Amino acid sequence: MVAAGLMSGAATGSASAQTSAKQLFGAQKLPANLQSRAIGSYAKGCQAGAVALPVDGPAWQAMRLSRNRNWGQPVLIDFLEKLAVDARAHDGWNGLLVGDIAQPRGGPMITGHASHQIGLDADIWLRPMPEQRFDMKERETVSAISMLKNGTRSVDPNKFTSAQFRLIKRAASTPGVARIFVHPGIKKALCDMAGNDRAWLQQVRPWYGHYYHFHVRLACPPGNPGCKDQAPPPAGDGCGKELAWWLSDEPWTPKKPDPNKPPVKKHVMTLADLPDACQAVIAAGPTPGASVASAAVGSAPYVPIEDDAPVAALPKPRPLVN
Repeated sequence: MVAAGLMSGAATGSASAQTSAKQLFGAQKLPANLQSRAIGSYAKGCQAGAVALPVDGPAWQAMRLSRNRNWGQPVLIDFLEKLAVDARAHDGWNGLLVGDIAQPRGGPMITGHASHQIGLDADIWLRPMPEQRFDMKERETVSAISMLKNGTRSVDPNKFTSAQFRLIKRAASTPGVARIFVHPGIKKALCDMAGNDRAWLQQVRPWYGHYYHFHVRLACPPGNPGCKDQAPPPAGDGCGKELAWWLSDEPWTPKKPDPNKPPVKKHVMTLADLPDACQAVIAAGPTPGASVASAAVGSAPYVPIEDDAPVAALPKPRPLVN
């Protein structure tokens, strides 16, 4: 009986009141032994029945294993594996270096992303995969590579080439992809290189950071009634006025705080703030046979991720999750 597997009312209330959701979900090392399901929204939810992207595949390598964030919904893992193989076969891309996907049970992270909570988001490095396999230590220390010219918002054509273009186009053209997030300079390069085939550009959205990787977000899969999709992206290819705004100084100029406005106390998200089904995800036992593919070395030095920025620091009316 589901109720028997849940925390008691008192225990749940205590956890909600005293423990932040990111501490609860960050402590989970293995996925919940429940039917696969994305629960809630990309920045406010969790996941059940997650599966791990294998550390090594025929055309991919999972990076930063000590973070234990190579878990996603089956539909996302299938997407990544197929993208890797197809891009190698057809696009001249040797293989994917895959960064953060989600925690074993999703939810808010102790460090990093505001999204990546329901197992439908993944970061793919724009650095090509080398022929050799990285060892555990290298997966913690090898750096992604910025695609931008130093000190500019424009891509370096020696780094961002037709190979990166073809990879992003393939990802954005795949049915079920809701968004691809890239740096505005990369969006500009994609617009310039696209030619007459431009429908896929609608899915590619400019956003802060994302100059060394692109962020894939899938739409909620069928049979996930508790999963909340974003609104569709605006019509058109997004290569006009919106992109011009992103490439101007306005989005990057810090906003002066209003001295007359009292400081806003940041709300700490608790289990009670998430969909009710996330209580069962926390309470469930681990999936039999699941294991953690974390590195034997310590965690890599943490580099802040672009969607760490608080909403108040972002230009209005842009939402945190574009």
